Amino acid sequence: MKCLRCGYCCKKLWVTIADDPEKGFTEDNLTSYLGDGQCKHLLGNKLGEYSCAVHDKPWYNKTPCFEYTQISQSEDDDCRVGRYLMDNKADYEDNGH
Repeated sequence: MKCLRCGYCCKKLWVTIADDPEKGFTEDNLTSYLGDGQCKHLLGNKLGEYSCAVHDKPWYNKTPCFEYTQISQSEDDDCRVGRYLMDNKADYEDNGH
């Protein structure tokens, strides 16, 4: 799945994240992001241009965020949620997202 950087997952899904990126994804450094705002690691403020501040950390592949995917035929397939939001950008942004 190809992420389209829409930011939806980082704003709406409950997930366990590393509290302090410098300490890594360790048992004593985990916190819950409840999907009730914006993940503290999300950078940017525009649909299609979001990025993750911890995506390049060596421990990122241990996170639930790394594991997030969808059933698709190819790794090059667009994320379906991202594609929908990008195609309906005006409606999504008009609703305060």
